[in-house]
Amino acid sequence: MQFSQNSRVWVYQSDKQLNDADVIKLQILLDNFTTGWTAHNNQLKAKAEIRYNRFIILIVDESQAGASGCSIDKSVRFMKDIEEQFGINLFDRFNLAYRSDEQILSVPRHTFEELISNKTIDANTIVFNNMVQNLTELENKWEVPFKDSWHIQLFSSLLAQ
Repeated sequence: MQFSQNSRVWVYQSDKQLNDADVIKLQILLDNFTTGWTAHNNQLKAKAEIRYNRFIILIVDESQAGASGCSIDKSVRFMKDIEEQFGINLFDRFNLAYRSDEQILSVPRHTFEELISNKTIDANTIVFNNMVQNLTELENKWEVPFKDSWHIQLFSSLLAQ
């Protein structure tokens, strides 16, 4: 199934990495949700992906039917259920993810600040911009160097030290 580059995207980041068995179970739940996801009784052209055993990405191609407030609420409720079922937190926006060699790690804001201060995270460290809005941004602006991310606005004073 082809999706428009303008398709809406929601990125949910888990506070911990899921094991492979959980990823398989979760993908089945996500597939079931997206195939039944509707907005005002119109089937949404939607899919879900799990990346790096940590990120859940919902994608809706609104060229057929747009996601409405009610349909977005359904997805949020579904994600809350996923949190409970898998014992993870998907809604902590200050749980920040970054690359360390080939690993994807996530830490709370205060730990992220410490990692910048002790130079573990620098201007070229890859961070994840979970605020991307569409597929084009997901492909081009999701995994970016710290210096090119929204993170720099929040933590630039620490980087300069």
